[in-house]
Amino acid sequence: MDDRVGTDWLVRDATGDDAAACARIYEPYVRDTVVSFELEPPTAAEVAGRIAAALARHAWLVLEDDGRVVGYAYGSTFNARAAYDWTTSVSVYTEPGRRRTGAGRALYTALLDRLAARGYRTALAGIALPNDASVGLHTAMGFELVGTYRRVGWKLGRWNDVARYQRPLGEPTDDAPPERPGGTVDTAVGEGDTRTSN
Repeated sequence: MDDRVGTDWLVRDATGDDAAACARIYEPYVRDTVVSFELEPPTAAEVAGRIAAALARHAWLVLEDDGRVVGYAYGSTFNARAAYDWTTSVSVYTEPGRRRTGAGRALYTALLDRLAARGYRTALAGIALPNDASVGLHTAMGFELVGTYRRVGWKLGRWNDVARYQRPLGEPTDDAPPERPGGTVDTAVGEGDTRTSN
């Protein structure tokens, strides 16, 4: 699926062929910033695996400018426990120089629409602080701050805080969610589940 944005921008589903471009975009975030808490940039092959996993259950989109991939966004599993199946974590990355150009907004708009169409109800994002540009983007996209983890990531010689943001996908409702891919909805209430951790 493709979405034309502006005159030369195209937002489309990623393929494995986009892995090298996505790895190139991501590398400086890993190497030089606390935007990502990874410590080693993934290879193109590793990114190809991530793209395949995201496409199977969530979404991974790229933004092309005049035929060249200049950004990407994806959804991923928030938590492996089954009750979280309708919640997704989201991330967006653009190449240097693309801040405040509308690139992140174009990617997120298409991504959030895609995830909502797949049945996801809530999108979550984590932002290592300080990061005014990312806070501004998420706020503009309808995310609200729901809390901050203090001093949870050690990178670049310091402890870093992570702000947690959340937004609904579609209209909030108390109705039972749609079936999860390959499974059924749990409609039982308190029938012997003794697990205590989330």
